[in-house]
Amino acid sequence: MAVVTGGGSGIGAAVARRFAERGAAVALVGRTREKLDAVASAIRVAGGTAHVVAADLADPDAPAGVVAAALAEFGRLDVIVNNAGTASLTPLEQVAVEQFDRELAVNVRAALFLVQAALPALRRSGFASVVNVSSAAAWLYRPGQAVYGGSKAALEYLTRSLAAELASERIRVNCVVPGPVDTPILYQVADDIEAAKVHLTRMTPLGRMGTPEEVAWWVVQLTEPEASWVTGAVLHVDGGRALGPPPGA
Repeated sequence: MAVVTGGGSGIGAAVARRFAERGAAVALVGRTREKLDAVASAIRVAGGTAHVVAADLADPDAPAGVVAAALAEFGRLDVIVNNAGTASLTPLEQVAVEQFDRELAVNVRAALFLVQAALPALRRSGFASVVNVSSAAAWLYRPGQAVYGGSKAALEYLTRSLAAELASERIRVNCVVPGPVDTPILYQVADDIEAAKVHLTRMTPLGRMGTPEEVAWWVVQLTEPEASWVTGAVLHVDGGRALGPPPGA
């Protein structure tokens, strides 16, 4: 059974669908119930099992509530995908404390406390796995991206730290780092979406943006028994974006 945060759209929705296709029950977590319901309905129509947990992960009590709701519905918890995220592109002199606190709360704090709340269930699982979803922003330096990029860099450190701490309990913790993908978070940081897509395509060595499904494949793969020797990994699924722009870009 998998908990997927940010499950109402983009990469989270694609991850949830892929888990369901492989026979796993999924708890979809997010702020907008209508979006979650739409994804859950599609999963059920396709023969899968999905449950909706509407929650704002910026709320300090949300992680424990999410775990309790998932266990009440399914009685077990094997996988956590920390995919929920919020982003901004804000010059330093305009960064507000409220913005900083919210991005760190959603992108980092919620991930840590969701794993903490789930620990008893993960220990009982027998094949527990956590996958955090970072961003190329953690590796690429761009004016105005200090808060978002910093929060994702922190998430990658959290991945390695928890992997080391939980390895003796056979709880694996890994991270996937997507490059440019057409998801709702892009609309939080770009005023001209089409221009942003052209720019990101030009700056990506493989010459195109990725799809949520391409990222979801790797997220789910890291939870499979065949990946049981992998923990603490930070895997780039980014079309080469972290390598820097191609010649002439």
